[in-house]
Amino acid sequence: MGFRKVSWNGKRVTVAGLGVSGIPAARVLHGLGAVVTVVNDGDDERSRAQAEELRAEGITVRLGDGDTLPEGTELVVTTPGWRPDKPLFAAAAQAGVEVWGDVELAWRLRGPDAAPWLAVTGTNGKTTTVRMLASILEAAGLRTAAVGNIGVSLLDAVLGEETYDVLAVELSSYQLHWAPSLRAHSAAVLNLAPDHLDWHGSMEAYAADKGRIYEGNTVACVYNVGDKATEDLVREADVEEGCRAIGFTLGTPGPSQLGVVEDILVDRAFVENRQKQAQELADVADVQPPAPHNIANALAAAALARAFGVEPKAVRDGLRAFRPDPHRIELVEEIQGVVYVDDSKATNTHAAEASLAAYDPIVWIAGGLAKGATFDEIVSRSAQRLRGVVLIGADRALIREALARHAPEVPVVDLERTDTGAMSEAVQEAARLAQPGDTVLLAPACASMDMFTNYNKRGEAFADAVRALAATGRV
Repeated sequence: MGFRKVSWNGKRVTVAGLGVSGIPAARVLHGLGAVVTVVNDGDDERSRAQAEELRAEGITVRLGDGDTLPEGTELVVTTPGWRPDKPLFAAAAQAGVEVWGDVELAWRLRGPDAAPWLAVTGTNGKTTTVRMLASILEAAGLRTAAVGNIGVSLLDAVLGEETYDVLAVELSSYQLHWAPSLRAHSAAVLNLAPDHLDWHGSMEAYAADKGRIYEGNTVACVYNVGDKATEDLVREADVEEGCRAIGFTLGTPGPSQLGVVEDILVDRAFVENRQKQAQELADVADVQPPAPHNIANALAAAALARAFGVEPKAVRDGLRAFRPDPHRIELVEEIQGVVYVDDSKATNTHAAEASLAAYDPIVWIAGGLAKGATFDEIVSRSAQRLRGVVLIGADRALIREALARHAPEVPVVDLERTDTGAMSEAVQEAARLAQPGDTVLLAPACASMDMFTNYNKRGEAFADAVRALAATGRV
């Protein structure tokens, strides 16, 4: 049971950070009767405008000082982006004050009849898998929503008037770090690759925070057979008695696994005789686009849905109804036999490598902010697929050097300009390198903020340039 019935009247709560999760948390807590102080590092125009709105509602806001713990604080609720090594949290620990994230707050505020959570995390594929899962659950006639980092906010989902049978929940490593009491019905870790290590401090700490999603699971811990680190996290988790480890694989599944047999997604986990039986769920062609990593996402979503008791037909219907969000291996155009694909969401090497594995031959558009990443592995594994490479962005030299080491025969165009118009030139150069049957793939393996506001804007610039090429024959 949640903590909704506990009296919040007069409880002194500090909310760390404004933004998409801090502001709703402050308002919810204020509405429950808590004495809320919001602290924020920034003191810019946007922060001041947000602060004025909250102050008008009776909430105290302190701008420009996010490090000092307000006197009398009994609980800290933090936004996910605040790093664990912030002085505010050290002060809270010294004072014996708990720190919750927005996910922990939502979990604690659940009512006694609240919908169970089917939770998903991983370095890549979280949003797609959660949306696939929600589509499957809807096809089964269940009242559901995709929540967490996407769609409906968790606080709105647990406190709103709408009731749900089950929630499909996307959780980041940041959110899991600050959610110690979360206990999902079933959960999946899709994959693990180095990411956000500046926030977590080490790969071990990053993996441990991802693994929190399995704690207290009651029915199924879903892991990636092809990524042993995810299975290790299941082994280390403290789960409810009877909870099962369920694997998903792009190969033929063993007992207690879901996998692929002759272009059919099959279940050998939630069947009567898993030693000898396999239940057909859907065709590979039902997954759009049918790239390998997207099929893996579909299998993970199917495993969570089956753990919740969903029938096979709903898995097929839900996958057929699902369409990926923009900028996730999205087909833009086919021009003179060359396919142009936008995977701007591939902001790290793990995501980009999965995208590169889906096509052959490829003219690869890559580059941006590397965030400490190295590129030798992705280049060496993908070299045989590359027709050519067009490099953009601030850290493109890192990719160029890896190409020189591992794919010296592949033609490389290095674009020095780093303004947003560079994308038009990149598409033009890619079109020049490509031959009929090739795929021009924007899978940057880097963040976008050196040239674009976000990966969405980067993807839009690519799509606009491709459509201009299709319309005029030049960019």
